[in-house]
Amino acid sequence: ALLSRMSCCFAPCSEAPLPMSSGHYMRSMSPVVSSRSSNYHHQQRQRSSTQLPRLTYEKVDFQLADAVNAEFLATRSNEKVELQDLNDRFASFIDKVHYLEQQNSGLQQELSQFKGQLQEGKPNRATELFQEELRELRRQLDHVGKERDQYQVERDNLAEDMNLLKQRLDEENQKRAEVESNLIVFRKDVDDATLSRLELERKIESLMDEIEFLKKLHEEEIQDVQVSVQTQQMKMEVEQTARPDLAAALKDIRAQYENIASKNMHESEEWYKSKFADLTDSAKRNTDALRQAKQEQNEHRRQMQSLNCEIDALKSTNEALLRQMREMEGQFGVEANNYQDNVGRLEEEMHHLKDEMARHLREYQDLLNVKMALDIEIATYRKLLEGEESRIIVPMHPSQYGRSGDRAYDHTPDTPKRKPVVIKTVETRDGEVNILNIFWYQENVFHTFHVPMMIFTIQCNFTIHHLLEVM
Repeated sequence: ALLSRMSCCFAPCSEAPLPMSSGHYMRSMSPVVSSRSSNYHHQQRQRSSTQLPRLTYEKVDFQLADAVNAEFLATRSNEKVELQDLNDRFASFIDKVHYLEQQNSGLQQELSQFKGQLQEGKPNRATELFQEELRELRRQLDHVGKERDQYQVERDNLAEDMNLLKQRLDEENQKRAEVESNLIVFRKDVDDATLSRLELERKIESLMDEIEFLKKLHEEEIQDVQVSVQTQQMKMEVEQTARPDLAAALKDIRAQYENIASKNMHESEEWYKSKFADLTDSAKRNTDALRQAKQEQNEHRRQMQSLNCEIDALKSTNEALLRQMREMEGQFGVEANNYQDNVGRLEEEMHHLKDEMARHLREYQDLLNVKMALDIEIATYRKLLEGEESRIIVPMHPSQYGRSGDRAYDHTPDTPKRKPVVIKTVETRDGEVNILNIFWYQENVFHTFHVPMMIFTIQCNFTIHHLLEVM
């Protein structure tokens, strides 16, 4: 809180010069007051150094009276100049006070308007701007949150699609494994069929060789039989003459052997044809199974290639989406941080403006306190000036010193004139105004004219210096 303390302090005056402690006090308060007080002390020293003789009705020195009158007139003229200067400064001080009153009235209007808005609950312009900016930032945050939720939903959908594709891939891998296992079994069956076919071919070759061998054997047997028949015929021809029934017996034997040979030939051909047909059918079945297995293998290979291509495309799409999602999350994080920083900065500005407003209110309250103190002080100065004007003693004509010189300049304590002088000290502390009255009885009429003027000068200088320090 502004602490303004305005007081006046002085000691009783007499014929002797004022003490130096008063001069030190005035120098600490204002350099102008110090210089003028020093002039005043110098004039008092010169006045006291003349050592005026004691005037009586019996003996009056008119030359000395003229010198005293001239000195008094010079002092009077100097006092008039100082009074004019003080009046000018007092007028400027009053103008300054009027200016401060105008400023105070403007601040009072602003304060009343602000208080009315606060009482009515209406926000001011700065609060409205801050609220509007905060609402805009909240809308942006909501929009960003909605976009983030949408992207999260898309990410979840893509994750579900990717999981479905992974399941399909696992199923296709299982099918491929089953097909590969079946293919291995089929290959084993094909190998077995090939081995069996080779074995059957080998058997067919052996059977063909056996058939050829049997044919050769039958031919040899037939030749042997024919040779034996021929020999028998020859023997029969030789013996025909003796035994005519041998030819018929040979015919019967030949017919029997021919029947046996044809029967064996027919059976071997039938067996060979049946075996060859069986082997051909089994080979055909194995060939069809092998061709079907190869077709299935090619089909599965094409499906695996298409699935691998689709998986690669989905992986690239997933990586692109994940990269885009990370970029958007980073971007949204940066934007969210920027929004948070803006919100924090705006809140700090709001707090700063509130502090500034509170400071202005305190300054305004201090100015009101100063204004009140200055009004009281001006009223006090007005009363002092009015009382001083009523107490000023007009200097008498030199012709009158012969009669009243002893009364005017007799400083003996036989006829003291004690007049009370009231000095008001105004002290403002934390918005409270305290007025202290100091009573002091003037010992001499001559000093009654000078001391209030000095007090007025000290008080004006101190007040102006204090106002300059405050501003």
